[in-house]
Amino acid sequence: MAESNPGKNRIKSLEHHLEEENPVLVDVVRSFKELDLASRKMGFFSKEQSHAFSVPWWPLISVLGVYSSGKSTFINHYLDYRLQDTGNQAVDNKFTVICYSGEDRVRQLPGLALDADPRFPLYKITEAINEATPGEGRRIDAYLQLKTCPSEKLRGKIIIDSPGFDADAQRTATLRITNHIISLSDLVLVFFDARHPESGSMNDTLETLVKGTIHRNDSNKFLYILNQIDMTAREDNPEQVFAAWQRALAQKGMTAGRCFTIYDTEVGMPIEDEGLRERFLRKRNADVARIQERIEEVRVARAYRIVGLLGQRAKELETEALPRIEAFLKRWRRWVCWLDGTVFGLLAACFLGVTLWAGYWKGFSLQLPYMERIMGNPWSKWTLAAFLAALVVYLHLRVRKFAANRVTRGVLAEIDEKEGHENYRRAFEKNSRWWRSIFRRKPAGWGRRKKTRLARLISDANGYVQKLNDVYANPAGKQREEIVPCETVIENGGIFPAAPNGPENAGP
Repeated sequence: MAESNPGKNRIKSLEHHLEEENPVLVDVVRSFKELDLASRKMGFFSKEQSHAFSVPWWPLISVLGVYSSGKSTFINHYLDYRLQDTGNQAVDNKFTVICYSGEDRVRQLPGLALDADPRFPLYKITEAINEATPGEGRRIDAYLQLKTCPSEKLRGKIIIDSPGFDADAQRTATLRITNHIISLSDLVLVFFDARHPESGSMNDTLETLVKGTIHRNDSNKFLYILNQIDMTAREDNPEQVFAAWQRALAQKGMTAGRCFTIYDTEVGMPIEDEGLRERFLRKRNADVARIQERIEEVRVARAYRIVGLLGQRAKELETEALPRIEAFLKRWRRWVCWLDGTVFGLLAACFLGVTLWAGYWKGFSLQLPYMERIMGNPWSKWTLAAFLAALVVYLHLRVRKFAANRVTRGVLAEIDEKEGHENYRRAFEKNSRWWRSIFRRKPAGWGRRKKTRLARLISDANGYVQKLNDVYANPAGKQREEIVPCETVIENGGIFPAAPNGPENAGP
């Protein structure tokens, strides 16, 4: 009976989902499988790992920002459903992953529901938390929760609501989760409070969500929102408040970006002056419409992001992983040669010293006791030779292992991406196995054919971009049928949540 492979089952579920929603991405999954094979041949991946699992395959929108800036109110307004608690103080201190459910009620599930389920974007987040703050991973429920909501606007999407920044000192684990969420998100809404636009009141937010993001390759996915701008109506100074906010952003290096000013018409402060109210409302409606338009566009952005990830991972395997493995081999070879010379040199020196002290040397001739008898007996002679050869091999293998462990620690210390340490350790172990010569310069699983395969995958990624352009753009101006992606729900799990009939089947 063939063993069940969870990774293969998830890939099959993924392909089944994409066949109905976006057929272009089905070919992308197959290319990911080729990239996985190359990674496994190099020892970089285990059988259960896949590049396809490192990115959520449904749109992910994260809502971050300072405390009491109206994040939860905005989510409730967008969903047209009172889901999140709101207030003038920090209401929630957890990251809340919000997904669709067909039930007529809201269910709140613990963080374990996210950490243990590979269908959600925060799968195995406890490992990242433990790396940042040892031991904190066991308190996963203090950081994360899952909520299901029947709003149709959530179908096919996931929204993550974050605890407010600057409410207190940001814990290392919280920042680690925030960075992880930012990397996975298709769209990041960063909220600020118009009542406190000055930089001193939101230092953590500016450092993490502005300064730390402006130089990212995907910086265009960040929208900066000054919420509760209606509070400036009483003194009619929205321009001054907006300018103060812009100065705070500029201090962290953001001189241009996607900035919006909004407020909630239901919970906002009443504006008595009709002309002023109309001016505020017109600007608010325009910005809210643009934000919601970006939210609805994440499905398209997601497809391009996934295709871009394919080319990026193929390049990283050749330009980052391969050089590091080659550097490991070079340093390992140098260490083994040096240690072999040292160990066997010391043994030879000890042997020479003992035999000289015992008087076994007659000029340049070594005359050990019983040597003539041993050399005269073929069995004894070959037994001695086998013993000495086994001793040399044993010492050499011990030296190889010691050198490999030492060099591995040194190379890993130079790699900032902690998430990839286990992959590099696995690759280093494969390249230093006992049957591989220390003088082999090419890493295991690498050669001309592998290089050609990666080049083809990068070329395929460019081809997939062109296919997506054919779907979503029409530079030639030719008439074509409109392609409307299907909304699908997978029945039997896999990488996607199952049909929303209960809390155990909650999903986008």
